[in-house]
Amino acid sequence: MKIDRFVLAIIATILLAYFFPQWGSKSSPVPLDLIGTIGVSLIFFFYGLKLSPEKIKSGLHNWKLHVIVQASTFLLFPLIVLAAKPFISTEEGESFWLSFLFLAALPSTVSSSVVMVSIAKGNVPAAIFNASISGLIGIVITPLWMELFIPQSTTDFDLSTIYGNLIIKILVPVTLGVLLQRFGKNFTLKYKSQLTTFDKLVILLIIYKSFAHSFEGDIFSTINFVDLLIIAAFLILLFYSVFLIIGSVAKALNFSKEDQITAKFCGTKKSLVHGTVFAEILFPATFPVGLILLPLMLFHAMQIFIISIVASRLGRGDQELSS
Repeated sequence: MKIDRFVLAIIATILLAYFFPQWGSKSSPVPLDLIGTIGVSLIFFFYGLKLSPEKIKSGLHNWKLHVIVQASTFLLFPLIVLAAKPFISTEEGESFWLSFLFLAALPSTVSSSVVMVSIAKGNVPAAIFNASISGLIGIVITPLWMELFIPQSTTDFDLSTIYGNLIIKILVPVTLGVLLQRFGKNFTLKYKSQLTTFDKLVILLIIYKSFAHSFEGDIFSTINFVDLLIIAAFLILLFYSVFLIIGSVAKALNFSKEDQITAKFCGTKKSLVHGTVFAEILFPATFPVGLILLPLMLFHAMQIFIISIVASRLGRGDQELSS
């Protein structure tokens, strides 16, 4: 399996932030905050241009599949992480647990979910529907989950302010994109690869800025290689727990093979795009956002790697879904 180039770009960005954190500081002459804000709004504007209302309407009839995927994304993931909270006894453990909860509360990713379902010969229209609607649901659900557990001593968590930022930075650009589809949809089709590259560049910018702040504040001084291995092990356990539970439920409901593939692939993904944007909005500048994003970036790499292998085998017919 080839290593995903975006994962390599993330690693390079983190190294850049480590050796040159000054570019991301408040005193930097480069206005990264402004560039990032404009970039995020453009990401979701183009997302709105590509969002197909017709496909969303046509996908509504397969409601059992949609309920399973969204319940997995916004309920099953957080509940599994919540079950681990009684075992957390240290302040450092609480910080890592909060980063896992943030990961668990995020919506599903769009592009990779649809691509992987297509490779595995699953239900692609249902994948498009679920991946698209998940991002919109996450605007409401993710802040509600985080409000319950972000320490009040750390930040004054004001939902009205947070939803205001989400509406301005995400919902308004998406809505504007949908309204302008008749004028701009051909543009998104013509420059699809360039827009994907643009999305990734904006995400890399946010990652650089977050990690530059964390390195300046010496946030990662207590994290060693063993800690990273432990985090990775828990992420793999989380992924496979959700993967197996969704598979069992889908089979019990007599889903077709195509719908089982879609449920398992879409219900186990988490969006790095939404994660980086939400982290900027939900957590204040004084919060170690780099630490919050660490599990998400590791999970992003793992989900691409694991699902790529499974999708390739299913696409070749080498493996039954039940395995």
